[in-house]
Amino acid sequence: TGSAMNITGVGFQPDMTWIKPRSVVDNHILYDAVRGVSSRLIPNLDSAAGTVSDMVTSFNSDGVSLGTNGNVTANGVTFVAWNWKGGGTGVANTDGSVATTVSANTTAGFSIVSYTGNGDTNSTFGHGLGAVPTIVITKKLTGANESWGVYAEALNSFASPANTRYLVLSTTGSYSNSSSVWNSTTPTNLHFTGGDNIANSAAPMIAYCFTPIKGFSKFGSYVGNGATLGPFVYTGFKPAFLMIKDASGSGEWLVWDNKRSPSNEMTKALAANDSLVEDTTKEMDFLSNGFKIRTTDTNYNASGNTNIYLAFAEEPFVASNFNVATAR
Repeated sequence: TGSAMNITGVGFQPDMTWIKPRSVVDNHILYDAVRGVSSRLIPNLDSAAGTVSDMVTSFNSDGVSLGTNGNVTANGVTFVAWNWKGGGTGVANTDGSVATTVSANTTAGFSIVSYTGNGDTNSTFGHGLGAVPTIVITKKLTGANESWGVYAEALNSFASPANTRYLVLSTTGSYSNSSSVWNSTTPTNLHFTGGDNIANSAAPMIAYCFTPIKGFSKFGSYVGNGATLGPFVYTGFKPAFLMIKDASGSGEWLVWDNKRSPSNEMTKALAANDSLVEDTTKEMDFLSNGFKIRTTDTNYNASGNTNIYLAFAEEPFVASNFNVATAR
């Protein structure tokens, strides 16, 4: 509306909200309760966290309050907001060699981890999940060109050696290999290990950790077939949110959800790595037990290429701790 707004109907108090303008070219923005509402991150850029206080102004019991910044409330622009529930503003955690502040929701398998690196590539960082995370997304909060590093356990299934591969959220590039990023070490139920970019000396860092919860979330991989009737991927539930990245080739980090496309075929996708408007040609079906690709689009169905995905349920069999909200 061009004015400050309260977005309600989320169903819980979010601890992370990710917002994207859909109808205009503009950046994604991400806020979390651990960093606070004055610290903005941009998932499609490698820029430092910025102090911007007129975007997300508070996390509320049923949603978020938004300020007058056009990136979140521009008059007449359509938006989407993806929301996750953590564990509040965070508590001290000493499960790793480096002290962390953790906001964890073990029911939903999601935690926000804040820490300051010490430069030791053998450092470990407590994540509070009580289970092994299969997705870890990290970001240095200072510096102009610091990449979003993504650990995905599924990368171990098609490339070796294990635990050396990573993706970058803000680019379309395929996976890279480096033994120094995760120190070639598998995360445990207590902590993950950080190497060069994760344990930056005296640098403030944030990490978003996910572990799959049966009936609520699933993170895995599939191989594209290049056909109009693409692969069916079993999740065990009907998705509400789906993110896909071609890990072995060049492709966007595409996101579908059931609010922007409430029925099949789901054609509306946003690219997490880009500021572009919503693409309405990305064909996908959300089914009762998974998703089915309906296109030869090489972003997510190139023949022989391995893609990773993150899926969250429409009707989870555990407490609802994820929500998609749209504003029109």
